[in-house]
Amino acid sequence: MKIGIAGTGRMGAAIAGRVLRLGHEVAVWNRTLKKTAALAAAGAKVAATPRELASASEIVITLLTDAAAIDAVYRGTDGLLSGDIAGKLFIEMSTVRPITVQALAAQVRELGAALIDCPVGGSVGPATHGTLFGFAGGEAANVARARPLLDQLCRRVEHVGAAGAGAAMKLAVNLPTEVYWQALGEALALCAPLNLDPARLIAIFSDTSGAPKVLEHRGADIAAALGGKHMPSQNFDLDSLRKDLRTMIEEAQALGCTLPVVERALECYEQASRAGLGGTDCAIHPVIWSRRGGR
Repeated sequence: MKIGIAGTGRMGAAIAGRVLRLGHEVAVWNRTLKKTAALAAAGAKVAATPRELASASEIVITLLTDAAAIDAVYRGTDGLLSGDIAGKLFIEMSTVRPITVQALAAQVRELGAALIDCPVGGSVGPATHGTLFGFAGGEAANVARARPLLDQLCRRVEHVGAAGAGAAMKLAVNLPTEVYWQALGEALALCAPLNLDPARLIAIFSDTSGAPKVLEHRGADIAAALGGKHMPSQNFDLDSLRKDLRTMIEEAQALGCTLPVVERALECYEQASRAGLGGTDCAIHPVIWSRRGGR
């Protein structure tokens, strides 16, 4: 297939790399051109504009920062929707509010194309190996059309409703994990007087009923950081996590409910960001919190 990918940050680049290795013809676009260099070296074509990307592709995947970025890339001058897109399929994978996707899907439909949302659970590693978890929203026929590609990117794809349903599900599944980093930091602060070996301490946490799956993948990194070593990977930084939590709060307000745990966790992450830690891996936050005791 001819696949276009708009947004080649860490996740977009990992997905583009996998699609290339599977033998598809790939075109990429990113606002910052240097982020496409490695993909170009691997065989991807680099589009000069989103419009050019859409023209060269049968299916376009977008992984963008927020609603403002979606608006600019889809609707801006030389945006994805500015050319003849009849018959094209767009797969929106950004973490945004459902209303953003719903409005976009309606506009795309009026232009004779189709759009589904399918944000994914997982980080760069699963994206590289095709073991993401996709949450699809959209008309059944459009999701079915996207399935052959999604099944190459994901170990599991759940069609959870109409356009925007995938976005809602992604916010929901991200919430416990993103709050967990704060909870773990507070738990580690309680353990500080015990002076346990970091690897042993994380092994204890990992074997309890409250351990999330993410600890299986990041536990060794956290133990290394607790032991004073450099954390070797950066999958999702604290500022990106803060953006997600703010989006969750906005969606909850629109639904007439509150998220007090999310609100308090966000306050703690805001404090860390003001201390200059916004660009650090979110998994380092519990280590830093435990050392500072929340100060």
